[in-house]
Formats: sequence, C-alpha cells, structure tokens
Amino acid sequence: MNQIDISIVVPLYNEEAVFHILFQRLTDVINKTPFSCEVILINDGSSDNTDRLIVEACLKDNRFTGVLLSRNHGHQLAVSAGLTYVRGKKGAMIIDGDLQDPPELVNEFYALLSKGFDVIYAIRKNRKESFIKKIAYAAYYRLQKKISNFNIPIDSGDFSMLSRRVVDNINSMPEQSRYLRGMRAWVGFKQIGYEYDRDERQAGETKYSWGKLFELAFNGIFNFSDFPVKVITRLGFFTVVFSLIYFGYNIYRKICYDDVPQGFTATILAIILFSGVQLISLGLIGEYVLRIYNQVRNRPLFVIDKIIQDGKQEDR
Repeated sequence: MNQIDISIVVPLYNEEAVFHILFQRLTDVINKTPFSCEVILINDGSSDNTDRLIVEACLKDNRFTGVLLSRNHGHQLAVSAGLTYVRGKKGAMIIDGDLQDPPELVNEFYALLSKGFDVIYAIRKNRKESFIKKIAYAAYYRLQKKISNFNIPIDSGDFSMLSRRVVDNINSMPEQSRYLRGMRAWVGFKQIGYEYDRDERQAGETKYSWGKLFELAFNGIFNFSDFPVKVITRLGFFTVVFSLIYFGYNIYRKICYDDVPQGFTATILAIILFSGVQLISLGLIGEYVLRIYNQVRNRPLFVIDKIIQDGKQEDR
C-alpha cells in the first residue's frame, strides 16, 4: 500500500441502490489501470444500508478504505474528510457516488497529471437534468465567474484529479463553509479542463435539494468574492444621490412654483424603498458575519465514527 499512486475519493449519502454498480465499476477500473490505485468511500451519515455495504466492500478488498462519519455533514465536508485520508503519492481523484462522473476517466486524467498539470477539472458539456436546473446552473456559473476575485472555471464541478501538493494545500485550509471547486482554483498551479458528457444517475434520487444547492452557491459567492460588500456601498451611494436629487427637486418647486409635491403614496414608496435597501444590506453583511461566527468557534470540520483500512476496522 506504500506504492499507491492515485486515491479515488467517493462521498456517499443514501446510495444503497447504486452501491453494487459503483463497487463493480471501481473494481474494474483499479484492476485495469497501469498505476496503483486505492478507493476511499466516505459514508456521510446515510440512513439506509450504505454504511454496511461500505464496511463489507472494504473488508473484502483492502484497496478500498471506508471513512464513516458520525452524522450527515454535507457533500463538501464528506469530500474533505476523504481528502485527509488520501495516501496516493501522485494525488487524488474526486468523483460522485451516483456514477454521473465516470470513474473510467481516471486514465485520461492521470495522463494529464503526468504531463505536469496539478489540477484536471471536468467540464460538463451536456447535463442529464431538467431544463430549469440547466438554466440555473448556467446562470450561476457565469455570474460567479464575473464577480469572483479570481478565475473559477464555468461548468466545472468537484469531479477532478488533484496533484499531491494541491491535496495537501486544500487539507491545510481550515474554513468551515467549504466550496471545494473554489478552493481548488484558489490554490493555483497549472490547471486544465477536460470536457465530458455527464451521465444520468444510475439509480436512486439526487440528494442535492434546491436548499442545499443555494447554500453551496452562497458559499461560492461569499467565500470568493467581495462583490456583495461592494453592492452595499453602491446601494448606499445610489440612495444618497437619489435623496439629494429629490430634495433639490422639492426646493426648486418650492422656490419657483411655491408648490412642494405632496402625497401619502410617494412617502410610503420612499419608506419601503429605503427600508428594503437597508434589509438587503443587513442580509448581505449577515452572510459574512455568519461565516465568521462559524469559523471562530473552531469546531472540527467533521467527526469520524469508524475507519476501515487495509482490511481492518477501527472505531474512533
């Protein structure tokens, strides 16, 4: 096991329906690769039999390592847990457990890694999802690219291969509200995209609800862009300018026509407008304060229940 080249990190949450297909395809992949591989399966607090299946797989084949978390921590933290157990001396590959990301691409990614690239991120050419989700994803990625402080490639998810030094750098980042594709881009080094057609989910249902998608999107925006803060400043400036113009207009009407515009509707409209601006500003500031609060508590990113490695099970 000291000669492992690549570790394949697979987060799993209630994937009992697809697990056997996943295990078979991963086994076929690591049997055929000309380099040494291990697979790290992370159980993210599943409520079905995923944890039992992981234990059985890891005891059956010691090339599989199981990391069982104490509860559901979320996809990004589950991947982070897997990255901490990477033993591949060349690096790690991250794939989703629903097999929308084909593990068979490990050879193509490794070839690019061998050419000196530190990050090979997959770019989705086609998505097997609803029209609304496709539009939402496309709009978000382009907005993120426009407002981010550095380049985060569009249409790229967590499916990627990372060199050993990129894995080590990501593991050294203590941030709680993790957005791995942003962290991966922030690290830098030599990166390249690889286009692929994303497959349909092999079995089961997606675990990413709209709420979780929005949470992930907010982490991508607030963690890697100062645009929301600048929006507050611009809204404040606009409000002051608008108020001064309206004040000047009232003075002009008073002096020239002795007729100051009056009206209950206009007053209510102004109150609602400025109250809305204030609430939006407080909400944007609150997003940053919440992240600061979560960070300063300095809690561990995840809690591990069991580790199954090299055919041995260990409680934590």
